[in-house]
Amino acid sequence: VDLAHCGGAPRRRGRQYITYETERPMAETNENLTNGAEGSLTDNIRKRRTFAIISHPDAGKTTLTEKFLLYGGAINLAGSVKGRKAARHAVSDWMEIEKERGISVTSSVLQFNYDNYCINILDTPGHEDFSEDTYRTLMAADSAVMVIDASKGVERQTIKLFKVCVMRHIPIFTFINKMDREANDPYELMSDIENVLGIATCPINWPIGSGKGFKGVYDRETREVALFTAAMNGQKEVATEYMNVDDPALRERIGWEFHDKLLEDVELLDGANAEFDQELVNAGELSPVFFGSALTNFGVETFLKHFLRMTSSPLPRQSDQGVIDPFRDDFSGFVFKIQANMNKAHRDRIAFLRICSGKYVPGMEVNHVQGGRKVKLSQSTQMMADERHIVEEAYAGDIIGLFDPGIFAIGDTLCTSGDKFRYEGIPTFAPEHFARVRQVDTMKRKQFMKGVTQIAQEGAIQIFQEYNTGMEEIIVGVVGTLQFDVLMFRLKSEYNVEIKLDPLPYEHIRWVENPDECPVEQIVGTSDMKRIKDLHDNPLLLFINQWSVGMVLERNKGLKLAEFKVD
Repeated sequence: VDLAHCGGAPRRRGRQYITYETERPMAETNENLTNGAEGSLTDNIRKRRTFAIISHPDAGKTTLTEKFLLYGGAINLAGSVKGRKAARHAVSDWMEIEKERGISVTSSVLQFNYDNYCINILDTPGHEDFSEDTYRTLMAADSAVMVIDASKGVERQTIKLFKVCVMRHIPIFTFINKMDREANDPYELMSDIENVLGIATCPINWPIGSGKGFKGVYDRETREVALFTAAMNGQKEVATEYMNVDDPALRERIGWEFHDKLLEDVELLDGANAEFDQELVNAGELSPVFFGSALTNFGVETFLKHFLRMTSSPLPRQSDQGVIDPFRDDFSGFVFKIQANMNKAHRDRIAFLRICSGKYVPGMEVNHVQGGRKVKLSQSTQMMADERHIVEEAYAGDIIGLFDPGIFAIGDTLCTSGDKFRYEGIPTFAPEHFARVRQVDTMKRKQFMKGVTQIAQEGAIQIFQEYNTGMEEIIVGVVGTLQFDVLMFRLKSEYNVEIKLDPLPYEHIRWVENPDECPVEQIVGTSDMKRIKDLHDNPLLLFINQWSVGMVLERNKGLKLAEFKVD
């Protein structure tokens, strides 16, 4: 199989030949996009690529993100998420709790330029307790990179996140990581992806050995073997040596056993493997697979180059008035994430906006559709995790941070169009763990309420109150118990408030969809049912047992309950 350069003629290899194409030939793209700021609206949008990185915890997702930044020149040293040899923390892990625990607990937005593309990366939390934040982040991405640990294959959280990608019908690219450690057989890994996730695969490159015997990766397009050496434990960009697979010197370089195995694999792949099909990739039905090691830079730049050519510019988005073309002149976007206190010195709140069409310029006036008001976007920033710089212009596909005085909510649409359309809402996941929360020092009630409300507005937690009372009693709901730790840590760190959590036995929550027809006070409940309301006074019911939900529906004819709500 040969993957010829974009727009080029396919070259024959083995029994098949194929090619993949972007919207136009690469040469034309580079020529027109060399000076992005001076190009047309269409040219600037065409060069944008916005993708999310997903994986099971500890598969190397954040480390891969760091290496992309390294190759893009955005950072000079890549900090491994953990590792005794690394003196730095990962750029995208900016919260103190992330640095302490060596995990990502919040999505991070990073932008850099590479090979005349402007790339927006959304690094997501891998831990299952933060799957809701990951889901919201995937709403802002046009494609996803799935990182898999070569020694473990497809893991549980990978399956959950993959299902979210399938729901969105976005292209999914697979990077099989940690080939520098002892790994499963590559064919078994591919089979695992296909059988467990139900998506076809097509290897774009192929590993030579693994662990201590890892020699590099073979590029099926160029028929070249990339031989790597790690510098500074993978923190620095390294010079890469390439050798053609037909070069006699390669056999001596990697050893005759590895060379014979490589030639055998090449013949097998060219003869028996699925063809690359760009349309199937675009539909999320075929995943191009790459092998490498993010920590030591094996195969990372190869992956990045192929990925950029296989992905498309920003995609159209669905709204309540039909599909919105990203190349239209008028500006629009939606808020997919809110984050407070990214910079303690500022005590500010940032709303992350995915631009879906047109161009942003400072000072523009837009319609805040859900708020029913006009808003002037005077100062916006772009992020490198918690670092920021003022944006002079941004285009469809970009992520910008808006200063938020408390008027924006997740899912809000901003647009300059007089039509005032709304993009599809972002669902709120049903919490699975609940606790009653109170501050230790009663004199700090004001800081406590401010902190809890703020963190809830970010979507990190959900807060509820007793149905017929005020905010004296606060009930916190989370998707995963680790979010309780983050709540305690952030309230102490950012608001100087210590709290006590009293776990509650409830595990199931339902929103009452028709309270006007079925008043909550009159619902005939079960002994394990509790009536509560959310921040917007929407009525909900808590249950300890799943079967109680069905019993309450039986006892109250016409009652409608929902597992999640869409704002």
